[in-house]
Amino acid sequence: MNDWTCGTAGVIYQRCKACVGLWYFRRSFCPKCGSREVETLQASGLGVVHAVTEVMRAPSEALRPFAPYAIALIDTDEGFRMMAHLETGVRIGERVQVGFHAFGDATVPLFTRKHS
Repeated sequence: MNDWTCGTAGVIYQRCKACVGLWYFRRSFCPKCGSREVETLQASGLGVVHAVTEVMRAPSEALRPFAPYAIALIDTDEGFRMMAHLETGVRIGERVQVGFHAFGDATVPLFTRKHS
C-alpha cells in the first residue's frame, strides 16, 4: 500500500473489524473500542473540504519560504477526517483530490480542487 508517511504517494486509513470504526494515522488498536483487530486500507484520495486556515508565520526557518500556506480538514469519501495542505483558493464544501508536494525536507499531501 502507498502511504505518504512511509515515503510513497498515497493515503492509508484503518478500520476496526469489531466496531467498524474508522481513523487516520496508523495505530495497533481501535481508538473507539480498544480492539486489536484492525485492517489497513488504501484511501481514494477524494473528499470535501470541512475547514480551512491560513498559516501566515511558518513554524521554522526552513519552512518560511512556503508561508503563507493553507491547511485544511478534509472529510474523505471513506468517512475519516484528515488534516493536509490545501491549494490556494479552494473553499469549504468543495470537492478535492489528493496530490503530493515537497514541503521543506518532506513530501506531504496537498489537496486540490477536483475537476470532473
